[in-house]
Amino acid sequence: MKLEKGRPKNAENRLDRELRVYDLLDQLGIEYERIDHLHADTMEDCAAIEEALQAPICKNLFLCNRQHTVFYLLLLDGNKKFRTKELSGQIGSSRLSFAESEYMEQYLNIAPGAVSVMGLMNDTKNQVRLLIDEDLLTQEYLGCHPCVNTSSLRLKTTDMLRIFLPAVHHNITTVHLK
Repeated sequence: MKLEKGRPKNAENRLDRELRVYDLLDQLGIEYERIDHLHADTMEDCAAIEEALQAPICKNLFLCNRQHTVFYLLLLDGNKKFRTKELSGQIGSSRLSFAESEYMEQYLNIAPGAVSVMGLMNDTKNQVRLLIDEDLLTQEYLGCHPCVNTSSLRLKTTDMLRIFLPAVHHNITTVHLK
């Protein structure tokens, strides 16, 4: 795996959803580095990628309430365990569960295994509420997928918070997960 600056030189065999991420980051003037790799569906798959990126890859969980009327994208440190009860009280939503893949596709234009904060660019009606564990906010860089799980990006946390999220019209709710 080789860390490269910016978008791939060749767009052949790249999905449109991935290319649109690079287009937006370039348009916003956000610098990023990229690694191409085999499918990385789990946090275990991401361990070597995280080392090559020299940035923590977020665990990204797409959640919903029992009625499937409120959706959440939770970003947390890959080494943390997710406990529904711990989060539910902080966001005022009981009975959280993992949202079905059709909702990922509908709201974020992402398939399972590739869930990422970058998918918020596709949530133009702000149907998904972004939750970020406070520990991630202390990191200089974050790693994430560009809406596909065969590439990973490293970008400055401040660029994500101050440039990307305002550009895609999403705010964050900071949560504390043990």
